[in-house]
Order: sequence, then structure tokens, then C-alpha cells
Amino acid sequence: MPHSTDPTALLNGIYAFIDPAQVRTDPDSCLNYGRDWTRLYAPNPLAVVLPNSIAQVQALVRYANEHRLALVPSGGRTGLSGAAVACRGEIVVALERMNQILDFDPVDRSVTCQAGVVTETVQNFARDHGLYYPVDFASRGSSQIGGNIATNAGGIKVIRYGLTRDWITGLKVVTGSGDLLDLNRGLIKNASGYDLRHLFIGSEGTLGIIVETTLKLTRPLCEPVVMVLGVPDLDSVMSLYHVFRNKLELSAFEFFSEPALGHVLKKGLHRPFDAATPYYVLIEFENPGQLHTDTALALFEQCAEQGWLADGVISQSEHQAKELWRLREDISESISEHLPYKNDLAVRISRAPAFLAEADALLTREYPDFEVLWYGHIGDGNLHINILKPTAMDHPAFVAKCGAVSEHLFGILQQYGGSISAEHGVGLTKKPYLHYTRDAAEISYLRAIKKAFDPNGIMNPGKIFD
Repeated sequence: MPHSTDPTALLNGIYAFIDPAQVRTDPDSCLNYGRDWTRLYAPNPLAVVLPNSIAQVQALVRYANEHRLALVPSGGRTGLSGAAVACRGEIVVALERMNQILDFDPVDRSVTCQAGVVTETVQNFARDHGLYYPVDFASRGSSQIGGNIATNAGGIKVIRYGLTRDWITGLKVVTGSGDLLDLNRGLIKNASGYDLRHLFIGSEGTLGIIVETTLKLTRPLCEPVVMVLGVPDLDSVMSLYHVFRNKLELSAFEFFSEPALGHVLKKGLHRPFDAATPYYVLIEFENPGQLHTDTALALFEQCAEQGWLADGVISQSEHQAKELWRLREDISESISEHLPYKNDLAVRISRAPAFLAEADALLTREYPDFEVLWYGHIGDGNLHINILKPTAMDHPAFVAKCGAVSEHLFGILQQYGGSISAEHGVGLTKKPYLHYTRDAAEISYLRAIKKAFDPNGIMNPGKIFD
């Protein structure tokens, strides 16, 4: 997006309403704030602005409209779609200084906080008040609530608690026009017209900047127990899901492959049991006073007799449960050095086995020399595929090869009515493939919505669609 004047003059204009100490242009800051976890795009922001109030955010957006400056909202930058990347001279708007918990209502079981609050801070706050914020994932210690909302983050407890969308009762946003909208105001019921908050949840910063939210809280899990089961094939994974879900209220049902586990074990964790199996399932459920232990063990025996599992372990302490969770949650970090090409797919749960079979055959055929890792939140139909770059292969060539195969993979996905992005968003990485999930009519409505909230196209331009 062309600027209306030179960079120095533009920054001087910003200093009129934001302290120069809140504006960074040094190379290290531009590198750090200008990228996310994809590492696929070279960051090149004009500057990084760190506002500390809603008024400053509004002033910046209005200034950007006046001078046609592109803005990239930035949270913890743990995203995996390139949605928080600033690679075309944009201004990064980092919300980390807006990091206060503003209100807690024990009657409503709600907490109101600014967008820059770290996810784990909200989780800890809820726990300190005897409550629970259940949206959870491995990046909880660095991701921010505003970014979670902008991507409609899911994670490891969706099977029971749903996505971020299900926990937002109020939202304050600064639109692309600079208007402040106070949406829903914490209400549980509100049938007074269009619920605009749901347009901003998952909008990836393309409609405006999330500045504040009210979150629902719930009671904590009561003595959760974790099982890890060794599974011979993908069909057995879904058989286990069907059997265990019918008898226990599950809070998580995850799966991962032996190659994925192998990378975690290299980082110092221990194999959960002696025998290696092609796949593993991690199950979590409440077990107050060992109430459901007998049921879980009976289901284990039943599934073993059917040949759906080869071995397993059940946690005997909170510490052991956390260690078993690490077998799944540490996968992404353990493979980061290999610059994986990531696919984050969703299908209806009932269609997962057939899709998995076709997709696995495609990837085995197309990637004979690549290591392909499967894992994900299969209990809600979310599958993660990570292709690892061979050490000797040129990175652009690797990305090009993976992108070509993605066309075939998404073609299969489209036949199953799936989504190219379950929880990572579209951003830059999935933008070329959006048509596999959304048809032309839908995309035209998405463009119209963006135009309504961001008439000058300053909010995260080039993300989701051009």
C-alpha cells in the first residue's frame, strides 16, 4: 500500500499522539514484531507501535486512514498462518502494553481484560478464584487473548468446551474506520439484531483491532486423569473414540503418530510404555475419587480384545498426567528446527477415517523422501500434518513442492466437505487455497463485510484474500 509521504514525516505525525518511546524502528524490533511462527516471510515493517490505551489505538487507526497506512495487529505472534506478518512496509500495532485484567464478576463467572493479556495469565487468574478458563494450547505462555480471539483459537479441550468463540460474552473493537464498538457487553442472551462480535472473532485483524474482551469462566476439571494408548492403525483411533466417548465425558481426545513421538523423545521425554505402535491416542476425563477408573479399565480391556490397541498407561498422579500431556503438546516445539510445512485441516468426525486413508496414501506417494508427521485434535475432527524439510533441501524448493501437493490434498478435502484451516486461520499461507473451503459467493460476502468495517483497506491488507 503506497504511503502518502516519506517515512520520517509519517513517524513524526504519530509522535503527536503516541510517545516516541512507544514506537520502535530498530532492526531487532522489526524482525521480532514483524513475523509469526511460520518463518516463511521476511518481515519488513515500517515501524512497531505499542499503544497503551484504546484512545491511542483509535488515534492511530484514524491517522492510518488519513495517510493510507497499512496496519498489522499483533499479539503474541504465535500464529501459524502468517496473519501477523508485516512484510510490505506496514505498521505493526502490538497490544502487549494493554495487558491488564480490568474486572472480575464471581456471580457472572466472568473476567474482563485487555487484549494484550497472556492466555496463561487468564488461566491462572481463573484458577486463583476457583474457576477455569478452558481454551488451552501449547502456546498458552506467550499467546495473547486478543490474538486468540482474532484467530478463534481452539486447542486441546475443544471436544468438551468448544473454541474461543464459545467463551466471549463481550468485545470492544476499534474498527478499520476508527470507531469503538462495545459488542454484547457480557450478556448471555441478547436478541437485538446482528451479533457483530462474531464477525471479529476469527477475522485475523482484517476488520479492526480487538482491544478488550469479557470472557466466561467455568468450574475446574475435577481430578482429571490421562490415558495414553498405543494404536495399530487409523481406523482403530476412531473406534477408540466412539467407545470411550459413549461411556465417559471426555475433555480431550488427541492422537499422534510414532514419528511425531520420536521427535519428542529426542528432547528427553520417556516412551509411555515399552512397545512402539504406529499411532497413539491421549484421552483425558474427570475422575473424582477414582469414580470412573473401573469403567476406563473395562473399556481398555474391551478395545484390546478387539485389537484396537496394543498397550496403554493411565496417570496415577497430577505430575504423571502433565508428563503424559507433554508427549502430545511438545511435538510442535520439538520439530520447529526442521522448518515444517504445516497443514491444519478439519473434517466432520464421522468422515475422518475415510479422509485420513486417502490423505495418507497421497502423502506417502508424493513425499517418498520427506518425513510426514500426523497429530491433532481428532476428537473434534482437527488434523495436523507436518512435513519436515530435509536438511540438504533448499527451503524455497521445499515450500514449492509442499504447496503443489497441497492442491491435491485440498482437492480431496473439498470432496469430504472439510476446511483448509481448523484453527490456525488463513492469513498468507492458506490464502491461495481459500476457494477449497469457501465458494465464490461466500468470498464475495466476506469482501463486502471487510469493506463495511474497513473502507480504506488499511487493516491487515492481503490477509485471508487480496
